Amino acid sequence: MNLKKASFFILCFAILFSLLHPKQSFAKWAYAFVVYDGYTYVLSDEAVTDINKEIGQVTKYSDNEGTYSGNFSNEYHKGTKYYSIKGISTDRAIAVADHGHYKKADRRGKYEGEKVAPIRYIETGLIIFIIAVLLIYAFRSIKARR
Repeated sequence: MNLKKASFFILCFAILFSLLHPKQSFAKWAYAFVVYDGYTYVLSDEAVTDINKEIGQVTKYSDNEGTYSGNFSNEYHKGTKYYSIKGISTDRAIAVADHGHYKKADRRGKYEGEKVAPIRYIETGLIIFIIAVLLIYAFRSIKARR
């Protein structure tokens, strides 16, 4: 195998890898939400007046679908504050600061965005292994020609 063939295979695997593992997609979210303490809270139009205390804030914002970690939101920018609501457990709902007012966000369930399927680690490892083998083979064939 000559250097041109090895380079071609490496390029093909790099392209394949980038297609299998996109950083993010550019689809829009189905609904507005925030993530607090590992749970998704879907925003409602309901105004909240009886807030209790600050419990957190948005740490990452994006309006494009993808997987994000931390107290993420697809509606509010980094730094937007979360509050507990008097008489309502944070297991049910929280309040989100919105231009001097507070909007209720109802807990939907566990945020699944941070999890990576184990098969992704296997795919990534396999692709890296194949690229390494091709590189070693290419360098050995170059060295043998000299």
